[in-house]
Amino acid sequence: MTSRAVLSSAALLAVAVAACSAPSTTQKKLPPVNPSAASLAEGFGTMERLVETARREGQLNLVGVPRDWVNFGAVMDRFSGEYGIRVNVAEPRASSAREIEVADRARPGQAPDVFDVGMDVAIANANRFAPYKVAAWQDIPDGGKDPAGHWYAGYGGMMSIGYDPRKVPAPRRMADLLRPGYAVALPGDPLRTASAFHGVMAASLRDGRPEARRGLEFFTRLRQSGAFKPPSQANALVDWDYVNAAKAAESAGDAKPEWKVVVPADAPLVSYFAQAINRRAPHPAAARLWEEFLYGDEAQNLLLKGFARPARMEAMEMKGTLDRDAARRLPAVPGTPVLLSVPETDAAKNYLKANWVRSMG
Repeated sequence: MTSRAVLSSAALLAVAVAACSAPSTTQKKLPPVNPSAASLAEGFGTMERLVETARREGQLNLVGVPRDWVNFGAVMDRFSGEYGIRVNVAEPRASSAREIEVADRARPGQAPDVFDVGMDVAIANANRFAPYKVAAWQDIPDGGKDPAGHWYAGYGGMMSIGYDPRKVPAPRRMADLLRPGYAVALPGDPLRTASAFHGVMAASLRDGRPEARRGLEFFTRLRQSGAFKPPSQANALVDWDYVNAAKAAESAGDAKPEWKVVVPADAPLVSYFAQAINRRAPHPAAARLWEEFLYGDEAQNLLLKGFARPARMEAMEMKGTLDRDAARRLPAVPGTPVLLSVPETDAAKNYLKANWVRSMG
């Protein structure tokens, strides 16, 4: 071999070694880490960098999320186990409105990183939230998300009738509750409790159109007949299906189940809880990692096991990643679900505020 050949071989080897050790084109294009960015790609480039940044923060602050609420305990445990990040929950039973108050009054470092609130509260407080679009953004129905990414539906449910089959026949429509024998309850005061408000609005639906006056008239008739009761004295409860379905599951295997649930054919009212990141989150990367995890297949299926209807349910069913056994445990939905618009919600709340106490006492 000539000296020229040896030199050429050495040069080729040096080039090959340099090529193997040089950073890839993809690595060179990764942006600087920005924990406050509006997307995974914009702020971190890769999931690995997001995880690394969130782990350095070490904590995640939640508010208003009980462990026994639609299986959130399992979701939190899985998140902590996967990423080694401690989850702190302030005021687990806080209402959506109270979550905003907690954030306003929190000391530095203790504010919620993420909110889990009703759609009306999310829309009204959008300026408090940091825009962020999760990787699964396209799977979230358009009607359930802010186009700019300030909030987005995470899970929801259908208004339903839970009932004791040992005491009353199975109702099929809201109107059935007006028949003798039913003792009907709402899960709270509709002026203060979102589920009770939606119960009244479910009773107000006619051909898919809500009108608060009809809902009030329905419950006024129940009160006048003596059939409107507190939950402890009721054999029928108008509440979200994830509440009634969870109760029904406790005795589902018994010879005589104590509770069953149905979505009424004349009142297919749906609503969602929205996720949002606090604009002043003390752990911004952990907040974004939580959202990415929550909208992944695993966490969405965990919520489904808690009888909630995950926001990505339809997309996951199409992709074959939905837990079909868990989905079969949900009550069937007759007809097309109705989601109240913001103007409809505002008008109904104003009407009930002016008339509920006068009619119901």
